[in-house]
Amino acid sequence: MSAPAAVPSVLFVCVHNAGRSQMAAAFLTHLGGDRVEVRSAGSAPADGVNPAVVEAMAELGIDISAEVPKVLTAEAVQASDVVITMGCGDACPYFPGKRYLDWRLADPAGQGVAAVRPIRDEIEGRVRQLLGELGVG
Repeated sequence: MSAPAAVPSVLFVCVHNAGRSQMAAAFLTHLGGDRVEVRSAGSAPADGVNPAVVEAMAELGIDISAEVPKVLTAEAVQASDVVITMGCGDACPYFPGKRYLDWRLADPAGQGVAAVRPIRDEIEGRVRQLLGELGVG
């Protein structure tokens, strides 16, 4: 009998960890459940999650109102199989052997919920594709 496969681990990184990375982490947690380990962080975390992002996610029944932006650490990168950056550029530490993806997405900072919805929907599509690539049904 073989040992169970390790759960894949994904880290989403953006500058403030207040919008894009929070939405991506919420979708991956919501859709992947306990079949994937999810982290998010920012190179310069904001004081709180963007209220328009919280509202846009709530429209889909996903509550991220209790989330808090977290600072990006080398340990978080090292503990992750896949690191997805969203506009943090050179601030993201690089470790050999990790799979890095850069998702170029509009920044929801300072935008109203109407502007956040298309960003949210694009992130959901990318997360669904990622789940398929990770083999998480």
